[in-house]
Amino acid sequence: MNVHKNALLTPSGRVFLVQRIEQGWSVRRAAGSAGVSERTAYRWLGRYRAGDRVLHDRSSAPHRCRHRLAAMQVSRIEQLRRQRMTGPAIARSLGLARSARGSSRTRTEACTQGQHIGQYSRR
Repeated sequence: MNVHKNALLTPSGRVFLVQRIEQGWSVRRAAGSAGVSERTAYRWLGRYRAGDRVLHDRSSAPHRCRHRLAAMQVSRIEQLRRQRMTGPAIARSLGLARSARGSSRTRTEACTQGQHIGQYSRR
């Protein structure tokens, strides 16, 4: 796990903070000694009491995307892309916003280049 340079607590430091609170320290005092806010201390304490004994960072990625394109739409975009249509032309023909075509762009380009569909390139 990569701990960024501004992190006040590593996972072991978070566990130490929670253990102090469990030993009878006030949350304010334990948070002050660790150099974090009370709110942060309560956050780690809540996760610890919920069963997370390691207290690693969680991903900030969303759990789902409600406006994701349907598989049929993505398939149609891929077909049109293989016909060498431009992004705006694809969007017009499918009645989508140009950004909707762009959101499937990386996956479509991976397909047209013969790469595995699960491989994405970051730009």
